[in-house]
Amino acid sequence: MSEITPNNTAATAPTTAQVIIRPPLAWALAVVAGFALDWLEPLPFLPDDLPAGLLGALVFVLALALAIWAIDTMTRAGTNVPTNRPTTAIVESGPYRFTRNPIYMGMFGGLVGLAIAFDNPWLLVMLVPFALVIRYGVVAREEAYLERKFGDAYRGYRRRVRRWL
Repeated sequence: MSEITPNNTAATAPTTAQVIIRPPLAWALAVVAGFALDWLEPLPFLPDDLPAGLLGALVFVLALALAIWAIDTMTRAGTNVPTNRPTTAIVESGPYRFTRNPIYMGMFGGLVGLAIAFDNPWLLVMLVPFALVIRYGVVAREEAYLERKFGDAYRGYRRRVRRWL
């Protein structure tokens, strides 16, 4: 596993990214809001002859697999996954070779899969505020934290690997 350890000069930096909300909670809120809106105002958007349940399940399982792969990669590298715990290494292997945020990509894909499976466009609508919260309330804070903590090593990783895809 390729990993980068912290700068000794970053000892005074906050010990976590101090995100505005834990990402799994934000995802759950988006899902609950999407289903609540669908209950209040159902708006089917897919053709009746489309096997939406199967297609949505496939998208959801692929998104879940990406998130599990990313979590497993971080765990094997010996760093923390939860945003309320300190990052101990920058992981550059597994899905982190292609995107700096594969767990969040999995969460986005999971919402899309659920929207298709349940023929619920409200879940796609909820993807917008969820993505904004993740981008500005989580990822921006994580990036600033990682730059403070790992310095040039993180900046190099950031130059080599895209934030999303």
